[in-house]
Amino acid sequence: MTSVIRIAGSGPAGLTAAINLARGGCRVEVFEKRPDSGRRFCGDLQGLDNWSVAGDIPDQLREMGLTINFDCTPFSGLTVTNGARVWQFATPRPAFFLVKRGSAPGCLDQGLKEQALAQGVTIRYNTPLAEAEADIVATGPRCRHIFALDKGIVFRTSMADGAFGLVNDRAAFRGYSYLLVVNGYGCMCTVLFDAFADIRQCLAETRRIFADLLPLDIREPRPAGGVGSFTFPSRFQRGKTLYVGEAAGLQDLLWGFGMRSAITSGYLAARSIMNGEDYPRLARRFFERRLKASLVSRYLWERFGHNSYAMIIDRIGGARDPLAFLHSFHNFNWLQRLAYPFALRFSRKRYGRLWTAEPEEADGL
Repeated sequence: MTSVIRIAGSGPAGLTAAINLARGGCRVEVFEKRPDSGRRFCGDLQGLDNWSVAGDIPDQLREMGLTINFDCTPFSGLTVTNGARVWQFATPRPAFFLVKRGSAPGCLDQGLKEQALAQGVTIRYNTPLAEAEADIVATGPRCRHIFALDKGIVFRTSMADGAFGLVNDRAAFRGYSYLLVVNGYGCMCTVLFDAFADIRQCLAETRRIFADLLPLDIREPRPAGGVGSFTFPSRFQRGKTLYVGEAAGLQDLLWGFGMRSAITSGYLAARSIMNGEDYPRLARRFFERRLKASLVSRYLWERFGHNSYAMIIDRIGGARDPLAFLHSFHNFNWLQRLAYPFALRFSRKRYGRLWTAEPEEADGL
């Protein structure tokens, strides 16, 4: 294959595609409008979920031709509070893997960048590429389809490693807050799914509640955060151009865990080009039930989130295996199939701005 594959965006989805294409013998150029990979973030700690897909993250990354040359810390314990009650979760295998996002050494973005360069990929920074000129678009969230806003701080600390979640509408309206600490480095954020104008007050309430729960030690704080976008149904191709990650609309509408989907979509796009496969068909086969499950789970979260989400957290905590329970709810189980018609009506009314198709097209996704 002599033609150059052009990729817009150097995030996890775009770089995963580039690494696999270059390893398969393709000439690849990545165009990034920012001065470096990961510059959208400021050292934020984020979780690679270990429940939406069967198997552990490290194994799946290796299967997709990636090496873990970035900080990637497994966590099997999680403390959750709603400000009144506290739940302790412990799982038999890691529930998630913490990675750092940004342009500093050890960040996921920089690790993937190094792997791409080692395969001979050309990365052109400060150089945007029009979507119509790209073979793959991996440019991240679309402003008109933002559904969640994340704001917080990263900091140095003497606190012990730990992962803490907070579900409380005063601290994170219809969303959640989190405090993550690993190796003397912390990240505290609130994630809102509505009332974005209140995010500063929500972050202050988040800090107050965590301070009541823990001996907070915050040194050298710096701002962190971002946005999440989602479209339904996702669009994987327009003309010759393939779309991956959030540019395709892939996200978790329940909690915003989208990195695993982004990386997978980049791999599938590369595979489709190298093997002459139908990328939209591959992507729909892998993501269809997860997208539907995400939509239903958001409906259930908002519909039954009264009493500060205690009923939902009790249900997760009461499961014999919380990870298996979460896996079921990310893969369109029987309950979600029953609730799907109600979730569709709810979502069109509540999140109509995220819709990209006529109702009958979405129904048939």
